[in-house]
Amino acid sequence: MWRLATPSYSSHPRSLASISACVRLLGDLYGARQLHDQALAGFRRELGDDHPDTLFSIHNLAEVHRALGNLNRARDLHDQALAGRRRTLGDDHPDTLASMKNLAEIRGELG
Repeated sequence: MWRLATPSYSSHPRSLASISACVRLLGDLYGARQLHDQALAGFRRELGDDHPDTLFSIHNLAEVHRALGNLNRARDLHDQALAGRRRTLGDDHPDTLASMKNLAEIRGELG
């Protein structure tokens, strides 16, 4: 398990998100998912649900679930990211458009 037990710079949500990306690149999708879960919880606690960093964290967690084959969970997370980005950034923002694309791809994969 990749849980970081001691409070330090490495338990900051941004640090956790960076570490989780590295863990994913190393091929440990389950470890990456655990770290993304921790990062997302930290972003929500510190920044709120609609902060761009929180929404990007939701996107990252969705992509890990997608890579793990958890397509329904990935779809639900991409739905959350899209809804938040629409509220905070508007329909024409590049991040919102990226969320639309990701959600369309997942829906296509689900048939």
